[in-house]
Amino acid sequence: MDRHMSYVQKHPKVTKDRLLHFMSKNMLQDVNLCAALYNGRVSGAPHVKLEIWAANGLERPTFAVAAKQEYSPVEVGHSFGPSWASHWVRATLQIPEEFAGKEVRLIFNPSCEAMVWSETGEPLQGITGGNGIEKHVDYVITKCAPQLLELQQQPLRVVLYLEVASNGMFGNGEYMIAAPDPNRKFELETADLVVYNHDAWALYYDLQILKDLADPLPDTPSVRAWQALATANAMVNAFEPGDPDTIAKARAIGAQFFAAKGGEANHQVYAIGNCHIDTAWLWPYDETKRKIARSWSTQMDYMDRYPEYKFAASQAQQFEWLRILYPALFERVKEKVKCGQFIPIGATWCEFDANLPSGESLVRQFLLGQRYFEKHFGERSKVFWLPDTFGYSSQLPQIVQLAGAKYFFTQKLSWNNINKFPHTTFRWIGLDGSHILTHMAPAETYTAQATAIQLVDSLKKHKDIAYSNESLYLYGNGDGGGGPLEAMLERLRRVEDVDGMPKVKHAHPNEFYEHVEKTAKELVSWKGELYFELHRGTYTSQALTKKLNRQCELLLRDVEMLSVLAQTIDSGFVYPADELTRMWQQVCLNQFHDVIPGSSIEMVYQDSTAIYEEVVASAVSLKQQALSVMIASSTDALHATGLAVVNTSSWARTEVVAVPGLVQQAGSGGVQQMRKRDDLALVLATVPGCSVHAVDLSTQAAAVEQVTPVRVVREKDGSVVLQNAFVAARISADGRLTSLLDLQQQRELVPSGASGNVLELYDDLPIYWDAWDIEIYSQEKVRLVQGASITVVDEGPLVASVAVEAKVGKASSIRQWISLSASSARLDFDCDVDWHENRKCLKVAFTWDIYSDQATYETQFGVVQRPTHRNTTWDMAKFEVCAHKFADLSEYGYGVALLNDCKYGYSTLANTMTLTLLRAPKAPDANCDMGRHSFRYAVYPHTGTFNESNVVREAYHFNLALSHLPVDLSATNLAALSSFFALDNAPNVVLDSVKAAEDDSRDIVVRLYETYGGHARVILSTSLDVAAAHTTNILEEKDTELELRQAVAPGQGQSVALSFRPFEIVTVYFSTSPRKN
Repeated sequence: MDRHMSYVQKHPKVTKDRLLHFMSKNMLQDVNLCAALYNGRVSGAPHVKLEIWAANGLERPTFAVAAKQEYSPVEVGHSFGPSWASHWVRATLQIPEEFAGKEVRLIFNPSCEAMVWSETGEPLQGITGGNGIEKHVDYVITKCAPQLLELQQQPLRVVLYLEVASNGMFGNGEYMIAAPDPNRKFELETADLVVYNHDAWALYYDLQILKDLADPLPDTPSVRAWQALATANAMVNAFEPGDPDTIAKARAIGAQFFAAKGGEANHQVYAIGNCHIDTAWLWPYDETKRKIARSWSTQMDYMDRYPEYKFAASQAQQFEWLRILYPALFERVKEKVKCGQFIPIGATWCEFDANLPSGESLVRQFLLGQRYFEKHFGERSKVFWLPDTFGYSSQLPQIVQLAGAKYFFTQKLSWNNINKFPHTTFRWIGLDGSHILTHMAPAETYTAQATAIQLVDSLKKHKDIAYSNESLYLYGNGDGGGGPLEAMLERLRRVEDVDGMPKVKHAHPNEFYEHVEKTAKELVSWKGELYFELHRGTYTSQALTKKLNRQCELLLRDVEMLSVLAQTIDSGFVYPADELTRMWQQVCLNQFHDVIPGSSIEMVYQDSTAIYEEVVASAVSLKQQALSVMIASSTDALHATGLAVVNTSSWARTEVVAVPGLVQQAGSGGVQQMRKRDDLALVLATVPGCSVHAVDLSTQAAAVEQVTPVRVVREKDGSVVLQNAFVAARISADGRLTSLLDLQQQRELVPSGASGNVLELYDDLPIYWDAWDIEIYSQEKVRLVQGASITVVDEGPLVASVAVEAKVGKASSIRQWISLSASSARLDFDCDVDWHENRKCLKVAFTWDIYSDQATYETQFGVVQRPTHRNTTWDMAKFEVCAHKFADLSEYGYGVALLNDCKYGYSTLANTMTLTLLRAPKAPDANCDMGRHSFRYAVYPHTGTFNESNVVREAYHFNLALSHLPVDLSATNLAALSSFFALDNAPNVVLDSVKAAEDDSRDIVVRLYETYGGHARVILSTSLDVAAAHTTNILEEKDTELELRQAVAPGQGQSVALSFRPFEIVTVYFSTSPRKN
């Protein structure tokens, strides 16, 4: 018996531990492999001379500014800080004579992030300090240090600048998602020159692969796992510290293992590097701009050193920041794009949240993104790239196709916390029947580390292997940037074709998808939304952000439409195309998937709020300019004899509008009611669709006589009834809706013993992801808001209202104005909340005498239905869902919709609907949503099922207020401002947007969609002077020419006939001159 033979099969765990210690950088490093990784090291003067300059406050100065400053000596051990501060280190490096002929690197570990700059101001490479897996602290000074003789007996001297950012890869929190510590410091741990030992590092990477392949032992044995363990063990035996020849001997042993190739039928992995830089998250936008430069400069260095390497980057916004702030780097990117190594991908302006933005916002994401990529890189993206967002709208397949893309990549559903998503490679079928080839990386990450274990998982976890034997593999440090490391690229080189592993190739994602299209057999399909079973709190967190987003979306809609109309009225009016593009870029930026969902730090929301407010100010100004052109006779309220009321929806509207500056004169025929809570005049207005209509203020008394006035009835129990011609709503003394009676149908909608407007306060303690999650167990612990008081405020004839006040939780309060107008069955709830809770969630609930297995929720360009029961775990997982302007619960013959003006989190269980109003998470923003909030919701009863109702119309009206200007009627002629656009024959079609064409602002683009899920044939008429009409995609590329006909209604000009399939989006391009083809 040989005493010196290996018994690894009898003690695999011991041998695996031996490998760990042999490669450990924390113990035995003086005698293990780590002792050989560098063949020389120097620090301190004269070889490493360091000087520092600190920028003021939180400024991020440019290189040009920093290079002119006075620098002071600094040494290893210095602390950079506080959080977010910038420091510039000037490093004067002198290469020792003994390093001649060798590769020399600078090891600079500031424990935070940094950028290496040349002495002449060229950004060279990023640094990621610290000791995490993302650590990258070496910079190659020279591949071969010259001899002194070559340098005329002077040592090589190199000057570098290091721009140090006082933040880690993941910001400045105590733990990853913690709110930032404003006084965090980072120690300069290392500043050394080293000689890099390529042979020793190569052995290190060999052993990493073998260790991973042996990892399943002994629980999951395989021939190759045992061979890997035995090979690694033999390599350790061959190594002798201090003897470089033994490194080659050890590698030769490993080469025999790697020489065994896989079979033709092996799984094929398509590897693509990426660094997934969150455009904002645990750091502000301004730091992202530096992360982009740090990360992408590093990757382009690797492209030079690894010709096979391919790297993908998404988000046109990030490319644009680089173009503006780092023009030389942007030119390098363009060079690498041309040679096929740097791959712009994704098709969108940013990696957006796919739940909350409107349909038109999604269109603009693709319009801005695809046009940018085509302009700067000569081609559009075929792949919609969204690896990390919190659910996927069912209209995305159609929008992706209309944007000229055809493939989709994500992986986020692997995070589901209740059900495991069943597919990897499949056809995703959208709301309208459009489908796109979709792949979710089976490695279940977009920040893979290029390890053998993960590569094997690409096969093991592939759920559609019966149909497609290939997968995408996204590797590289990410979220905070960084990207692939040298070690990852080295490991991938070793496993391109090794028995026991999938084959690996560096590839453009297009190559993967195109190969799947050609070879996959009968791929399965998934119909409808890709609901994410986690992060349901993102429908609610950061309420102001969501409110401002909705406001901007609607404002930009109005500005575009009114500017088109102003241009047709006055040839001297210039359509503000550039400013509108800029504003849409800003709104789309804030729709990034960690900003609008509410999952970023407080600094981000300071920035995003400032962006929104600037967009609102500019949009309001542009809207006013367009209206001033259209309504030249506007005056001040005191001298007004009428109102010019503007309706930008395509439906006629009769509503009560609240107008500042007007007064009520007793006994006159003018204003008949002032709203008491804000002293605004209430005016009844009827306006055709897409029109400006004059309302004669002197005839308001006569107009009011044409409607049944709303009235107030006080009851003995303290409750108050608000009643108009349509409904009677009883509000109890504690502010709850205890009865809603449809007077025309004589139908009671609130069951006996139940009520609506029930304010519920829940404990809101997620397992980990504070701002992100509402957990299902939160519903088990609820406290109803009690002790409200009620006061009658308005008593008609146009509006009746009551005020409800209540204390909420320990430190918060709410005041509501519940109102009913004479013109609608809609009951409105205007809310002001002073919110100061800690990890609580406020909801409002309504219980109806309606029963259905499905509730209907608005999504982008349509609706989705979801279960009102929890029969299965898939049903149960949807205990909180996203909706836009409404949710509806209908049975045969009747239904009720719950509308909102800025909320997105809904739930319907049996016959109770809830709307989530506010949350109070403490991470990553410790002050999330603290303070005052104003928002509105409403209930709208209707006859018929949802598909037979006008809920969509009412939700638009609730969100899209009628604009108005005071005018002098004697100097006003608004007859020509009627029915710029009209829809006939299809109540299920919505005219959603009117804008100028991207490439010629004189031409007009109109976007419509079918909203209820049925076919339609609609006549679209316009009174504008148009010469030709075509259907287009959302990139405004003309497709089918449409026949222009004389409109049926007088004064409507010309019309086109359009056909719709269920939930189809149709874009029409009107040319305004015969010059167009």
